[in-house]
Amino acid sequence: MKKRNKKNSKNKIIWIPRILIILYILFISLFALDTEFGIGFFMHLIPSFILIAILIFTWKKQKLAGILFEIFGIATIFYYGTYQDLSILSMISLPPIFIGTLFYFLKNPKH
Repeated sequence: MKKRNKKNSKNKIIWIPRILIILYILFISLFALDTEFGIGFFMHLIPSFILIAILIFTWKKQKLAGILFEIFGIATIFYYGTYQDLSILSMISLPPIFIGTLFYFLKNPKH
């Protein structure tokens, strides 16, 4: 009985980075709402589309997901210049780096 409970808790742990990245995608998608619906709206959603694509293609490949989300976070530091303001850095660039680290180091339980 204890083995089953331990396996269940491990299954729940691997959902943490997936849920966090979905919440992060929703958060950065909010920035598109300040534009009129049209080309500008979809231009603001490009980072969200990139993250959704990464998440879909790496759903079962945790190590690859970790690396790609960390690369995305580092790219945002330089592309958006978030290194200039600590609050923007912590809202935009650090979450995908942290989530990528979770993906990389959390073990996927064997079935």
